Amino acid sequence: MLSKEIQLEVNKGAMLPLMEEFYTIQGEGSHTGRAAYFIRIGGCDVGCHWCDVKESWNAEIHPPTSIDLIVENAAKYADTVVVTGGEPLSWDMTLLTQRLKDKNLKVHIETSGAFPLSGTWDWICLSPKKNKLPTQTVYDNAHELKVIIYNKHDFIFAEEQAELVNDNAILFLQPEWSKKEEMTPLIVDYVMNNPKWRVSLQTHKYLNIP
Repeated sequence: MLSKEIQLEVNKGAMLPLMEEFYTIQGEGSHTGRAAYFIRIGGCDVGCHWCDVKESWNAEIHPPTSIDLIVENAAKYADTVVVTGGEPLSWDMTLLTQRLKDKNLKVHIETSGAFPLSGTWDWICLSPKKNKLPTQTVYDNAHELKVIIYNKHDFIFAEEQAELVNDNAILFLQPEWSKKEEMTPLIVDYVMNNPKWRVSLQTHKYLNIP
């Protein structure tokens, strides 16, 4: 159990439950192939059955870490930082993004959108989940919509989400990794018949990098 002082710092976003941080190549979506420093924040109650980082769900097992230390580490590497989770918007991102922007870093987020938007972002990747739909603030501000395709019914969900997101958002369909052999050909056909969509692949997994 956290002390009262640390809990207050967490509540205001001055400390965050840090699961891991690493420098790698962005593998998905619009910025595929670019170097980026990833900050993975623990804590998520969305509960996707195919989540590949289920160890991120329980925030209590990830130590509250000062955002000053997180920012100091990030600034040593690329000029782009990606905040992911877990679900980073379950925490107040205002202070973290301010400090990252103070270092002249480009600040991206990958989110399910299940919580209201906080923080200042250069790029918002919205990857909505059926069991906890995005808030309007994230639909309104998302730069890209990335829908994970696990089965054929997910194409219907993707179209529903495309109707809700803002008109400027770039639309991506991405096969769930364990179903990629089955779903990738369907996605290719779908995009060819519906060219408003683009194909996203988890290229970092093909490259065998984090």
